[in-house]
Amino acid sequence: MTPLFRHPEFRRGVMASAAVAPGIAAWGLMTGVAMVKSGMSTIEACLMGVLVYAGSSQLAAIPLIAAGAPMWVILATAFCVNLRFMVFSAHLRPYVMHLSRRRRLFYGYLTADMTYVLLTKRFPHPAEDAETREAQEAYWLGNVTLNWTSWAGMSLLGIALANAIPPSWGLSFAGILALVGVLSSLATTRLRVVAAIVSGGVAVAAFALPLKLNMLVAIAASVAVCLLLEKPDRGLRRTAGTKETP
Repeated sequence: MTPLFRHPEFRRGVMASAAVAPGIAAWGLMTGVAMVKSGMSTIEACLMGVLVYAGSSQLAAIPLIAAGAPMWVILATAFCVNLRFMVFSAHLRPYVMHLSRRRRLFYGYLTADMTYVLLTKRFPHPAEDAETREAQEAYWLGNVTLNWTSWAGMSLLGIALANAIPPSWGLSFAGILALVGVLSSLATTRLRVVAAIVSGGVAVAAFALPLKLNMLVAIAASVAVCLLLEKPDRGLRRTAGTKETP
């Protein structure tokens, strides 16, 4: 068996991830700076950046940790922010069931939003033979390797440079721009655009809530609105399909 990093699909996975790597790197840099600026020690920030590896959860948890929020609030926030990974995991289950548990855990840790999107775009359906499974895993490995390296490397760089970067550079605003860039690349459907608008509007409207709970309210509101909009769409598609059937 050819080592996965020598498989042609490994390079394709790296190249696909390279398109989004700058945004991921900028996000990691901002998160690294934010962790230190919130009062976390260098060791705590490094461990969080490398082990947690969940930018949205980290950015949501950092102000809560700095504010001394109860642990259940921090955990509940991280859980809500990462609910999407339950859907990702359910979808990816057929892709990984032939792998050992250790390798499944490995890919589960390394898989992020964009790596999931790129993998399922390249391989819309799970492989059914050994050759295609090897190609699929090689692509996935190349994809997640660059994504994780971009995030972790720049996150550690942000931690190292946090105290040397003057606040006048406006890093917090740059971080928001990095997130907007990533968000824009994901807003490819009507429901995703609606989710972004609703969550952003509600987050601003509920900004006065303590402990950054406006984020929880925004997530709940966007999920509820999208679920309401998705039901009529499904009904219309089913009706159209019934009419087209001879």
